[in-house]
Amino acid sequence: MHPGKTQRLDLSGRQLAAIPEEVFAEATLQELDLDDNLLTELPGGIAKLSDLRILRLYRNRLSSIPTALAELSKLEELSLGDNQIAAVPDCVWQLGKLRFLNLGQNRVAEISGKISALRELHTLDLGHNQLTAIPNALGGLTGLSRYLYLSNNRLHEVPATLGNLRQLAYLNLAHNRLTDLPESLGNLSSLRELRLYNNELTKLPESVGELTSLRELHVQDNGVTQVPESMGRLSNLRILNLRNNALSDLPESFAQLSNLRHLDLRANRLPHVPELLSGLAKLEKLDLRWNKLRQIPSWVERLEQRGGVVLL
Repeated sequence: MHPGKTQRLDLSGRQLAAIPEEVFAEATLQELDLDDNLLTELPGGIAKLSDLRILRLYRNRLSSIPTALAELSKLEELSLGDNQIAAVPDCVWQLGKLRFLNLGQNRVAEISGKISALRELHTLDLGHNQLTAIPNALGGLTGLSRYLYLSNNRLHEVPATLGNLRQLAYLNLAHNRLTDLPESLGNLSSLRELRLYNNELTKLPESVGELTSLRELHVQDNGVTQVPESMGRLSNLRILNLRNNALSDLPESFAQLSNLRHLDLRANRLPHVPELLSGLAKLEKLDLRWNKLRQIPSWVERLEQRGGVVLL
């Protein structure tokens, strides 16, 4: 290190149990990487690094976040994933220039409504925690444009305000306890990938057909008995996974999924191969295993002949 001149410092994977004191003398430091160490606390001296833009503390042993963090007013990226943090103090919500926040893989049980102050966020990871609810205020993060991870929590519902995130490209709600989804989900007009697997859903909202930018939809391992007719409007959909649900038929509108390439219908209750799938010219893989098929139509063989994969 060159005291007072270093802008980027990588101390990741060093088995550090404490941050060396000389680090806090680096007044010009803009990026500090402390990922994959053995740190149990973040000392108040971190406030001295007032020029810091990026602070990475992924995979350590932190159980708390110091209030001194609020002094890092220029911080744009904060990674605290894979620690032992149970509560998020208000100092985090005061970091108004944050664009990337990773709090995933911790023990967080509650998120304050003050999160709405982080208007610059484009990526938020709250996955793999112990959340039972999401505040309505999350809908105020209208700058979220890349990723929102809420997977692997204990959520029974998500707020209707989620529909305000019109720039969001990726939403992961998998591995929760969701029984229903708000109709406002259809407002996510920029969404390209939606992951809903391993929940307790029995249906999808009719508004899902409004997600016309969607390319991947993963709904496997739920209890869905019927999918809405509106899904036929998902003209950009490439991958649709409906494995392990309770479907006995598909809507006629599926014939309009002109860009669909992979369709997984394993482990449902389909008695036959839906004829409406025969016109999907771009279909490359069709998985129908573990249904109760009575007859295989000839078009399935034609799909195989043109190079498609069919699993029965």
